[in-house]
Amino acid sequence: MSDYPDILILRHGETEWNLSGRMQGDQDSPLTDTGRAQARRQGALLAAIGCDGYHWFSSPQGRAWQTATLANLRGAPITPDARLAEITTGDWTGLHFDDIRAQVPHLFDMDDSLSWYDHAPGGEGLAAVAARTRAFLDDLTGPAVIVTHGITSRILRCHLLGQSWEAFDTLEGGQGVIYRVSKRQQERLS
Repeated sequence: MSDYPDILILRHGETEWNLSGRMQGDQDSPLTDTGRAQARRQGALLAAIGCDGYHWFSSPQGRAWQTATLANLRGAPITPDARLAEITTGDWTGLHFDDIRAQVPHLFDMDDSLSWYDHAPGGEGLAAVAARTRAFLDDLTGPAVIVTHGITSRILRCHLLGQSWEAFDTLEGGQGVIYRVSKRQQERLS
């Protein structure tokens, strides 16, 4: 296990598809008014706690990139990195969660976990997300602000906390949130 620098992880704000209960995966929908307000609030929190000297990275997906630009009040350069993209959900992309549950109810009857993401037909799989996020973290050279997505954020935080990535669904999520992870400790700032 590596000792990583201090990290601030932001999950993008609410999108139209989040609001309507649709699976986004590698596709995109715009931030809602609430999502834009969440991103601006993240920016105010970052300005208050200070993140000068932190490198900024963002998933290149529109919802994360828009969140990053709205939250980046000091105009720091933002580096897009595809390793921060959300898990690809294959044939489930664009479907409503209720329709997915109706197609494969046995995946949702097992337990309350999010492991059903691993069963998306044509999807990327959780182990692949774990591999690319670990590679991203191993390339960091200093403290960073990372703007990403729900599943990706959880797996990143597992790595940073020294946990197995398979524990990703035990970590809390939330839209428009910031997690500070330092010395294998996590603090939710918003």
